[in-house]
Amino acid sequence: MDEEFLRDLFVSLPDIGIRRLFGGQAIYSGGRIVGLVIGGTLHLKSDAESEPIYAGAGLERWAYARPGRAPVEMPYWRFPEEAYDDPDEAERWIAIADAASRRVDLAKTSKPRPRAKRKPSRTVPG
Repeated sequence: MDEEFLRDLFVSLPDIGIRRLFGGQAIYSGGRIVGLVIGGTLHLKSDAESEPIYAGAGLERWAYARPGRAPVEMPYWRFPEEAYDDPDEAERWIAIADAASRRVDLAKTSKPRPRAKRKPSRTVPG
């Protein structure tokens, strides 16, 4: 997707950045991923709280296939087609993705960091 188009679509979010990722594009706001473009299709970030909203709207979850293995479902859902032509609807869905991204980011930063293992002290023979 055209970067200018994505910036216009995500205009309701501050500090938009777009970078290559997974052979597509990642859309960031404030350093957090809020969406992905894979194979020309826009997907929005999800978490446990937002997944029922996306599923309830009949949106498709992004999954990628691995040779000889089951597809891996990712936390991204297809952007609703009708929202491309309705700025208010686009803003509503983008706000859901932004909230999910914020919750995921908060969960990452609030987890305690594992303590580094201490090396046994060596005593130097005297």
